[in-house]
Amino acid sequence: VQLQASGGGLVQAGGSLRLSCVASGSVFSINEMAWYRQAPGKQRELVASITSGGRTNYADSVKGRFTISRDNAKNTVYLQMNSLKPEDADVYYCYANIRTIRLESYSYWGPGTLVTVSS
Repeated sequence: VQLQASGGGLVQAGGSLRLSCVASGSVFSINEMAWYRQAPGKQRELVASITSGGRTNYADSVKGRFTISRDNAKNTVYLQMNSLKPEDADVYYCYANIRTIRLESYSYWGPGTLVTVSS
């Protein structure tokens, strides 16, 4: 199983970006999917998560600006980021708890995608 994220880049403050992350390989089903971010020298922090049933959870710092969604048919999770601030600049990591075709569940991380916000 692999996670591959895309959509990071450079944007001006107030702008928008959309991150995508697709799971591939021996995927039977996907439980929780989420986005985390990490700045150099800091702990990785949860940005937003979404259950298989669509229940969402957001960090207080992004509520009202970011929206997490998923397409179960495509094994994909999205993060729509609006009204970006310089403090949102980080490396964003996709996370998924996946049940494989052997019906065993494991946690997987994507390689990270860089988001840069200029002021």
